Amino acid sequence: MPVIHPYLSFNGNCDAAFTFYQSVFGGKLELYRYKDTPSAEQGGYPIAENEKERVMHVTLPIGEHGALMGCDTSDCGGHLAKFGDNVSLSLCAESPEEARRIFNALSQGGQITMPIEKTFWADLFGMCIDQFGIPWMVNYEAGVKDKG
Repeated sequence: MPVIHPYLSFNGNCDAAFTFYQSVFGGKLELYRYKDTPSAEQGGYPIAENEKERVMHVTLPIGEHGALMGCDTSDCGGHLAKFGDNVSLSLCAESPEEARRIFNALSQGGQITMPIEKTFWADLFGMCIDQFGIPWMVNYEAGVKDKG
């Protein structure tokens, strides 16, 4: 059975928000900044100098299987979060087949915003907006269960 985690997007204050959530829920933050990613030449994405300290991804475990996840959006190309629609559902599949099946089903009649494929952070990752306007992130990491 897949696990779903809320994924929150921020416009530069993700670090402060998750420090607050950590004070509320406890737990240990797993945080990566854009500066920690591979360069474009190494298979990553180009990162503007003023965005390198922003949060690329953060996970705060909550309970046995839950997690709150998030990131700072990019100023590049007008991808800033609009509050009210700044939450995505992040689904962690148990197999590559399950990840592809769920991604294909969710994106049917919707919009693929990032095709499901291997990335430098996951064996498979894709993003789509379903036919009802809900943003989804589908993730699969070999050997990782319930991590998010």
